[in-house]
Amino acid sequence: MQLFQYGQAEIEYLTRRDRKLGRAIGHIGMIERPVTPDLFTALVRSVVAQQISSKAAETVWGKLCERLLDITPRKVAGTDVSDIQKCGLSMRKARYIKGIGEAAICGELDFPELREMPDDEIIEKLSSLHGIGVWTAQMLLIFSLCRPDVVSWGDLAIRRGMMNLYGLKELSKGQFDRFRKRYSPCGSVASLYLWALSVKPRGKGGGIGNALR
Repeated sequence: MQLFQYGQAEIEYLTRRDRKLGRAIGHIGMIERPVTPDLFTALVRSVVAQQISSKAAETVWGKLCERLLDITPRKVAGTDVSDIQKCGLSMRKARYIKGIGEAAICGELDFPELREMPDDEIIEKLSSLHGIGVWTAQMLLIFSLCRPDVVSWGDLAIRRGMMNLYGLKELSKGQFDRFRKRYSPCGSVASLYLWALSVKPRGKGGGIGNALR
């Protein structure tokens, strides 16, 4: 299993830039988040996981892998959409997955070229595909392409983590952008900790963010 790689340099940078985040990092420690280096696999899996529980997504993914044997563009593009659907997917999702395979086969998706693009161009390219939105593209930037500076406004948990960390009842886009710029160019590492901070345990203290203020 491959993990998102970061180390002391990123931790020290974020700690210098934001004392509250630095205290949270020290409290939480290193975070291990798996990554999926194969972008096509990550794209298909992201469609599978949309709007269903993690447990259900794992079940459907297992059935898809069992039916197709190899999750490759050629295999997916060559599989009838009804056979993809039989793995527990809606017909709409099955069409999205087959469409991603076809886009890769015809060259609309050039993965080596994609890996060389700036983040904004990758988001634009991926979100032009049916079934892939901006948030999904941003998650693929982190957890497939391992890009270092991604903090997603579209991620509710990221916003909640910021609010918990800084003791905010509301978070405007302007505030979010200021924090994001503060974390840059280590935004993806900041995102890992904001996700961890997004959950408030029950009881006194109201979560790590409050405990560290």
